[in-house]
Formats: sequence, C-alpha cells, structure tokens
Amino acid sequence: MDGDRMNDDGQTLRSPPRLRERGREEGGGAVAGRPKLVRWFAIVGLLLVLLLGGLYGFNRFRSNAISTFFAHNKPPPAQVSAATVRVENLVRYAHGIGSLAAVHQVTINPEVAGRVTRIFFEPGTTVKTGDPLVQLNDAPDRGDLANYEAQARLAQVSLARNQALRQRNFVSQETVDQNQSQLDQARAEIMKTEAIIAQKLIRAPFSGRLGMRQVELGQYLTAGAPIVTLTDLANLYVNFTLASYLRPEIKVGQQVEVTTDAYPARVFTARITTIEPQVSPDTRTMQIQATMPNPDEALLPGMFVNARVVLPPRPDTMVVPETAVEYTLYGDSVYVIRRDGYDAAGHPLLRAFRTPVKTGRRWDGKVAILSGLKPGEEVVAAGQVKLQNGAAVAVTGSPAPQPPAQPTLH
Repeated sequence: MDGDRMNDDGQTLRSPPRLRERGREEGGGAVAGRPKLVRWFAIVGLLLVLLLGGLYGFNRFRSNAISTFFAHNKPPPAQVSAATVRVENLVRYAHGIGSLAAVHQVTINPEVAGRVTRIFFEPGTTVKTGDPLVQLNDAPDRGDLANYEAQARLAQVSLARNQALRQRNFVSQETVDQNQSQLDQARAEIMKTEAIIAQKLIRAPFSGRLGMRQVELGQYLTAGAPIVTLTDLANLYVNFTLASYLRPEIKVGQQVEVTTDAYPARVFTARITTIEPQVSPDTRTMQIQATMPNPDEALLPGMFVNARVVLPPRPDTMVVPETAVEYTLYGDSVYVIRRDGYDAAGHPLLRAFRTPVKTGRRWDGKVAILSGLKPGEEVVAAGQVKLQNGAAVAVTGSPAPQPPAQPTLH
C-alpha cells in the first residue's frame, strides 16, 4: 500500500494516518489544477482573436470609407485655354548671316602732291557730286599756265604771218610747219597745266556723307594720302551666305528680310541682285548679295545682320500656337481636347489626352505640325502643367498667351 514500508526483517510497516492523508491531498490538487490552466489559455487566445478581428474590420471599414469619399468627391475640371488646329500657307525662309557694305564708298586722296591751302568741308556733313573739298597750292602751276598761254599767242601770231608770206613765197613751207608745231606744243602744255590745276582742287566724286577729317590746313600731302572718307548711305549691299543645296530655290529678285541687333524691332527689306557663280570649296556655301534702300540712313556699312530669303510658301500646313506644344526628351506632344459624355444638365464633359506630334518650323508665336493632329481639333494652349493624360478640363474664354511684340533687352 502507498505509504507503507519494509523493515530490516522483511516486515511491513504502516505509515501514520496523517502522512497518508497528506499524500492523497497533494496528488488530487495537481490533477485539479490542469483544467484551470487550459481555460486560461483559451480565454487569452479568444481575446487575441477578437483583437485581431477588430483591427482587420477597422481597416476594411476605413478603406471603404476613403474609397467612398473620393468616389463622391471628384476634383473640379482643370481650367485651360484652347486653340483650334488651323490650316495655313506656311511661309518658308532661307536663313543666313552677313554684313552690310556701301554701294558707293571711297577714301578721298589727292592725285598729286601739294600743300593744303584751303579746306571747304566740315566732318560728318553731306555733300553733292562735284562739291569742292580741299584746295592744294596751285600758284606755280597757274604761273606755268600763263607762260604757256603767252607762248601759244606768240605761236599763233607767227603762224598767221608766215602763212601770209608763204602765199607770196617769201618764206618756206618748213617755217610755216615749225610755227604750227610751236602752237600745238603750247596748247598741249596749257591742257596739261589746266589738268594739274584741276587735280589740286579735290572735289566729291559722288553725293554722300563725309567721315572724319584727316588733314590740316598747311599740311603737305603726298599723292594718295587720305583726306576723308565719303559714303553714299542711300543704298547698301547685304552680303550673306547660304548653303549650296538651296541654290534651286534662290533667284535674283527675291525678297530678303534683314534684321540687326541695333534695331531689334525693325525689319528691313532688300532684293537679291547678285548670286556668286562659285561655291566655296571649304564651307560649301554660296555668296549672295542683295541691295537695300536706306533712306533714313539708319544702317551703316560694316553692321552685322541676319538675312532671311523669302521662299515660296508651303500650302495646307497645320498650325497651332507655340504654347500648345510640350517639348521633352521623349518627343513633342500636345493635349487634344475630346468629348467624354454629358453631365446631368446635358453639357458635354471634356477630357484632355496627350498626343505625340511632329513639329516643324516656328515663327511669330506659331509652330507647324507635320503629323499627329487633324485640322479642326481643339488643343490645350495654356494650363498643361496641371494636366495628366485623360484629365477632365473646362475650356475658358481666355485667349492663348501671345509672345511679346518687342523683346526686352538686358
């Protein structure tokens, strides 16, 4: 029995009654504590399941509430300006760079040497053809002229007298011939001296504007020394270059539009007058010369200019405002406005769709569209920064932005 034990003689010894009862109580308590532990774990697990289920249900409720909120609270359509794709005749240009040159320009130089005795002009003034500019000392030449005129008169008298005597055979024909030769020589010397005197009075070869004076009164000038520049500003040459492949489209008489940094708001008009018959072997360009009137003398020779030759227009070209095109590394595109149903009031719903396009030349705030659009389509001209593909839009009555008429210079 439990609680009994054996002695040294092999006899069974019984435990005291209190010890046996205590053992029974201890074994029954261990068995009775096991169900309580199981119940405790079950309660904790149930609480965890309820907590996780509550969190899951809350998240589902929140997601559904957010979706419902955004589904019933759509943002208003973006306000944009629209433009219609138009068909125009595309004006084409051949662009070149060049400079201006005077049709008539010269540096006034004396043909003979001499001392300056008089200056008739003021620097920067306008003169006419034949106006005197500078007088060189011609006193010795006028003395020579008087001498030769006297010799001519004497030769004339001697010739007349000997011709009368020859008719009566009082003098030989040789004497008459000598008198004629003396008269001819005197007349030749007179003509030569008059030419020298005329050379010493330096006149304007054509009408124009004088430059800065380079001589002083009393200065001795050698032949060819500079006196002053004379420039005719009424007409100017526009010398510029174009690529040789444009030769079939360039002809004498075509209009050339000329601009310069000195007058950024003005466009001057010239006409092609000369086409160089040779192409440069180094640059493969051809020299073009156009003549341009300059009545107000605003332009000066030597100015750098931009020249563009007006070529025949290209018909039936689609055109949109330049602000409608978005230029990116992935290509050019525009937002095309299309209808997407009607609202409850019967008004059309509009959406903007990004459409890739191929662009051409740009001018005067417009750009040519070579492909990607159709005539009559509406495109977004302003407000693209707040759009995404398929975004709802509302077209305002505001016109598309225009480029400034006169660029601001800094």
